[in-house]
Amino acid sequence: MEELKIKKIDVKRFNAFVGQSRSPVAAYVGQELAWYSNTEETVIGVLILDIVDNDYVAVILGRDESGRFRAFDTNSCIQTEDEATHWLIRMMKWHAGKGQRIFPQNDAGKGVDLFAPIVPTEKQHPYFIRLIRDPGFSSAKAIINEIMLHFIDVDGNFVEQFQSTGFDSRLWELYLNLYLSEEQFFVNREHNAPEFIVEKSGKKIAIEAVIVGRKDDNPPKYFRYSGQVGTSDNDSEGLDAMAIKFGSPLYTKLNKRYWELSHVSGIPLIFAIADFHDDQSMLWGSTALINYLYGVKEDFHYDSNNHLVIIPSKIDVHTAGGKEIPSGYFFQPDAEYVSAVLFSASGTISKFNRMGRQAGFGDPNVAMIREGMCYDHDPDSSLPKVFRYEVDKNSSETWGEGLSMFHNPNALYPVPEELFPSIAHHHLLKDGRIESRSPQFHPYGSVTYIIRTKDSWKGEGDDL
Repeated sequence: MEELKIKKIDVKRFNAFVGQSRSPVAAYVGQELAWYSNTEETVIGVLILDIVDNDYVAVILGRDESGRFRAFDTNSCIQTEDEATHWLIRMMKWHAGKGQRIFPQNDAGKGVDLFAPIVPTEKQHPYFIRLIRDPGFSSAKAIINEIMLHFIDVDGNFVEQFQSTGFDSRLWELYLNLYLSEEQFFVNREHNAPEFIVEKSGKKIAIEAVIVGRKDDNPPKYFRYSGQVGTSDNDSEGLDAMAIKFGSPLYTKLNKRYWELSHVSGIPLIFAIADFHDDQSMLWGSTALINYLYGVKEDFHYDSNNHLVIIPSKIDVHTAGGKEIPSGYFFQPDAEYVSAVLFSASGTISKFNRMGRQAGFGDPNVAMIREGMCYDHDPDSSLPKVFRYEVDKNSSETWGEGLSMFHNPNALYPVPEELFPSIAHHHLLKDGRIESRSPQFHPYGSVTYIIRTKDSWKGEGDDL
């Protein structure tokens, strides 16, 4: 009889399995040291240092009745790391050797199957079709399958919308759920609106998701030419036109008056927005959003010592295509109830594809190359840096990577930055300049190229 083997696995793969099972409390009482699985991955394990008692804990997890990995065997108060490792491996072999694949938890929880079609083919969203048919997106499909085992469908129509007209908004909602879990928030999905009530360190925050959607005359395309990456902030689309696109959904959300709801009253309210109005539009809209939120644009020049000098100027209105809106969203009536706006150019299929790939999911005959622009920490730099890398198991992207929070200078209930430590934060200063504090690596946008070993390569923009 062949000996059962237990192998070490990467933390990214372990997180893909248990990221939604792990309690936010875990990070405050324990430090995970090593992660293991059997060959078939029917049981997985983690070795933990108890940072309170300075001893060790070993935890073994298996899939419950709904397919979710959850703990079913533990040992604590172990005095040495070697002893804890020995127990963990020995017991994982014992459980795996029984051939058991389901470890009941005696509850009725059930995950959500996103990919069993419930919408007629002719009404399915082109990007949903890609997910279920294209091997190039098998990494995204696999990691989403793991995630949805834990997902709570508050409205009861998440699957139908994801497969059809609501694909973009539902993907953005799913992405935010993953980021908030990664940021170690307790996430409450009991209310229809706002989508999230989150809590950390005794502080609650309400978060409502919103997108810049497509017009009916600009449907998403299954096949498209991707030789040109989006549209720049300064071309025919224009900063004003883009500001108006952001302004419409944000103003609509403002009129919802969420702060009057009993579960929102007296706590910070954040609107989390993403731009899906066109193919690859996420790559070029962030400057317009900043201009619109603060009613300020920044010009620059270099002084005689070659130091960058920023010169802010006030914007009164945005005008384009016969439309005009006032600038300065945070200065509009009732906007003081909106504590901040959260934005990312990466809450996309490509994000899920990369996260799945680095966790070891997907077709091995597919390779991915990511390239884009990121923040340059040189105080005299006026342009972002360019980056490029192959997406594989050595990659270390996070769900929060690329997120920016724009704080309202007039907020009645400001958002404490320390609750969102992994993302970029932006504030309007009294002199009209915008102060930004960004992580060491903060991408503004990127394109992920999918390369099939048997087919010609094809680029997939980050707006998918």
